[in-house]
Amino acid sequence: MVPVKLDTYKPLREVVFDTLREAIINGTLRPGERLMEIQLAEELGVSRTPVREAIRKLELEGFVVMVPRKGAYVAGISLKDIADVFEVRAALEALAAGLAAERVTGDELEELERILVRKAKIIEDENLSLFVESDTKFHDALYRMSRNQRLIQILSNLQDEIQRFRAASLAYPGRMSEALEEHRKIVEAVAERNIAQAQKLAQEHIENAENSLLEAVRRKQEREEITQGRRKSD
Repeated sequence: MVPVKLDTYKPLREVVFDTLREAIINGTLRPGERLMEIQLAEELGVSRTPVREAIRKLELEGFVVMVPRKGAYVAGISLKDIADVFEVRAALEALAAGLAAERVTGDELEELERILVRKAKIIEDENLSLFVESDTKFHDALYRMSRNQRLIQILSNLQDEIQRFRAASLAYPGRMSEALEEHRKIVEAVAERNIAQAQKLAQEHIENAENSLLEAVRRKQEREEITQGRRKSD
């Protein structure tokens, strides 16, 4: 966390809220992590009041849970949440990829290729944050190339949840390289105007992302159970 940049067009509480919300979505603040008002206020360079107000708003939006006598924690990711979001996303991504294969232009294909080159370089640098950013640009480009405004709007409405899950999934060991290869195959299908193949590959890509996330959640739960077992034995 770094000090917030004051925005003259927004109240400080809104700036702090946006900052904390983005930190949760991109994985800087992880599920189960405790939100300490004093610590966050110091890191952001603000008083405790806007931090407290932001945490309350985050709770209302489901990003934070309040635990009696313990404080505020980043809301966990439930298996039901994952299943629901990825079920919808797989169908929408397949539709977007199929429409892109039908409607994409030569310049847009070059744009996708440039994103792939950028993603490969980011993997070499092992920069998860930049990869998540580049991954988002790839999918946003496909949505735009579908030229279906209703579809783009629906996906935009899901963006917060998609982004939060995207960071957690791509953090799984080896997933960035796998995602890049899956994206390359999608671009090949789109370039060949193979609608059915583009749809199939896009759906498989989302299913693979879901499986990586589920495995990450499972491993986290196992670690927590081991830790709890050790505490009980002590």
